[in-house]
Amino acid sequence: MIRQRTLKSVVKATGVGLHGGRKVTLVLRPAAPDTGVVFHRVDLDPPLALPADPYAVCDTRMCSGLEKDGHKVGTVEHLMSALAGLGIDNLHVDVDAPEMPILDGSSAPFVFLLQSAGIEEQPAAKKFLRVRKTVEYVEGDKWVRLEPYDGFRLSFSIVFNHPAIDSTSTQVTIDFAEQSYVRDVARARTFGFMQDVEFMRANGLALGGSLENAIVMDEYRVLNAEGLRYADEFVKHKVLDAIGDLYLCGHPLLAAYSAHKAGHALNNQILRVLLEDREAWEIVSFDQNEATPPAVAHQFAPFPAFA
Repeated sequence: MIRQRTLKSVVKATGVGLHGGRKVTLVLRPAAPDTGVVFHRVDLDPPLALPADPYAVCDTRMCSGLEKDGHKVGTVEHLMSALAGLGIDNLHVDVDAPEMPILDGSSAPFVFLLQSAGIEEQPAAKKFLRVRKTVEYVEGDKWVRLEPYDGFRLSFSIVFNHPAIDSTSTQVTIDFAEQSYVRDVARARTFGFMQDVEFMRANGLALGGSLENAIVMDEYRVLNAEGLRYADEFVKHKVLDAIGDLYLCGHPLLAAYSAHKAGHALNNQILRVLLEDREAWEIVSFDQNEATPPAVAHQFAPFPAFA
């Protein structure tokens, strides 16, 4: 049986929010089977719970945030991506600010935190959301699609017309039947352009951004002294974001995702298109090993070598 997972112990970290620039304390706590991922604004009185939910997504300008009763938790996608990559179903996430910490701009620090706490299998079957028919969302020259697939595969292409990006691969396919989330995706950082920083900060965004938590480019080149972590880091970060955005549906997907020039808004829209077509999906579990597709068995092996 492919089982649900949570953490073995509590783990804590501090950092700054990318857009608000505020210090944030983050606490990750184990949760019971079928709880899902629940964010808690513990700085409010009383604390406010915001469950992962595609219909609670707000403000997709530069991140994915959740909103309830006028209160937000922003930039949830990097943690959600790490949870999807490690197969963690149930978790309480306590934050004392309206935004998650950006840490190094990738999901690798969240992977480290989760692995440090230990990952525990639970006595309940993991529930997958299986796509049964193709759905698509198009917005001008941008599009995103989900198709039936016995596993989880993502294909992404980007167009930025910038020499630093165009000199790298602008298309990538990641199939978790063969590839490792931690090795192949998790270290890809968010990125931005110096010429956009003044505009973004005037609009209350990127106040916490720096060379420590993003790839930053001028008109011609990458400014980070260490360069890129992957030859195709830009497009891989878009895949990292998509994994986190899609996991807001509450279950790991059995699907092939493909997108061109998409971002947080389109990722959220495709989930809504999918969920609103009741014939396009079903919830499934694999209670017997022989019924498990090989790609799923590989991705969610009981004691995987994540690194």
